[in-house]
Amino acid sequence: MKTINVATDTASVLAADSHLVQSFADLNALKQADSRTVISEAKGVYVKNGDGESLLDGIGGLWCVNIGHGREEMIEAISSQLKTLDYYSTFYNFTHPTAAALAQKIAQLAPGSLNHVHFGNSGSVANDTAIRLLHHYNNRLGRPNKKKILSRIGAYHGSTHLAMAMTTPAYSEGWDCASDLVQHLRSPHYWREGEGMSETEFLDALIMDLKTNIHNTGAENIAAFIAEPIMGAGGVIVPPEGYHARMAEVCAENEIKYISDEVVTSFGRLGHFFASKDVFGVTPDIITTAKGLTSGYQPLSATIISDEIHEVISGPDGLFSHGMTYSGHPAASAAALTNIAIMEQEKLLEQVQDTGKIFERSLKELNDLELVGEVRGSHFMIGIEFVKNKATKEPFTPEDMVGSKVAEVAQRRGLVARPLGNILILSPPLTLTEEQIADIADILRQSIIEVSASL
Repeated sequence: MKTINVATDTASVLAADSHLVQSFADLNALKQADSRTVISEAKGVYVKNGDGESLLDGIGGLWCVNIGHGREEMIEAISSQLKTLDYYSTFYNFTHPTAAALAQKIAQLAPGSLNHVHFGNSGSVANDTAIRLLHHYNNRLGRPNKKKILSRIGAYHGSTHLAMAMTTPAYSEGWDCASDLVQHLRSPHYWREGEGMSETEFLDALIMDLKTNIHNTGAENIAAFIAEPIMGAGGVIVPPEGYHARMAEVCAENEIKYISDEVVTSFGRLGHFFASKDVFGVTPDIITTAKGLTSGYQPLSATIISDEIHEVISGPDGLFSHGMTYSGHPAASAAALTNIAIMEQEKLLEQVQDTGKIFERSLKELNDLELVGEVRGSHFMIGIEFVKNKATKEPFTPEDMVGSKVAEVAQRRGLVARPLGNILILSPPLTLTEEQIADIADILRQSIIEVSASL
């Protein structure tokens, strides 16, 4: 068979790319060739652009590449699996070794009684699955009205029709979504929302907001509360200490299921396989995960449910009318098993508990810059918010796009960072050395100073 050769130089890729509809992009702006970046190669914590220039991957692809790029063990595991069993579905009564083994391994790693796993191919699908499943669960219990979902301002849960409804409304401006199913609670961002209150008082206000929403809507109409342990694409927002445990307690009192969206925070980003219990002290009813599950080497997600939920949906007449063609794909499952094995064998989680804190401290030192309002996050999950006035926290307008300006300068200096309006997000591979961490901090400092001078 003739070998397929794909051109990797910038000009050739951009010519072909005119046919590609890119995600979360200004499609009109992309008509300008210089507005796009070609990434053609990757190894370790570095990527190369279409001109062959090496860049530190400060975003891990997109919160994903936890073990670093180009791991031969992963490539071999995927290739070997394709040679043995390239594809078979997990529909009906069919199963296969890697999906079964991965489900077992995830159940061993997950907290509490979360012992049952349904696979999908993205975080959006994992979160959609959680809601469809809970709606079915309540139907089986004779509670057909218990369908509403509580989410939060600032949340990001995906871009499918339902997942986007659970995402903060700013992301769906100009688009439709299943908004009639979802109510948004207050953002838990103390720096922005807690003016005039102590952090304890702010937490009490957030709990009261939850209780008020439950009272007004009726617990009998609410199926679940969904929350990221740390908000990701909403700006890397860390809630007040004790927030998740107290929210879960109120939910349990009202028979509202607690969904922990760990699409970003699981598989090492905060130094644990799952952050819900180990970091935030809560054992949810459902955990959703994706991204770091395979370190981005294959598309795979998982919705992990409790024994109690599984018991209800698997009883008599328990037809589970939900699934995707590629659920538990053999190659994706093999990638996830190998990814977990690498993390365990190399003690990567223990390493992150050390180097992740170094990364966090290094970036929080940027707080001394006048343009920086707040550096927030934990371990290898950091957000930097830029402000017009540091004393008053006056924000830039969306049109200022300071995050994009800093990201552009940083990329020119050798670092890929993710702009989000007037915020910059860093979520690099977990394998960074202290020297590479220092390089990232230095590039960011010099980039912010350069942009500040231009403003």
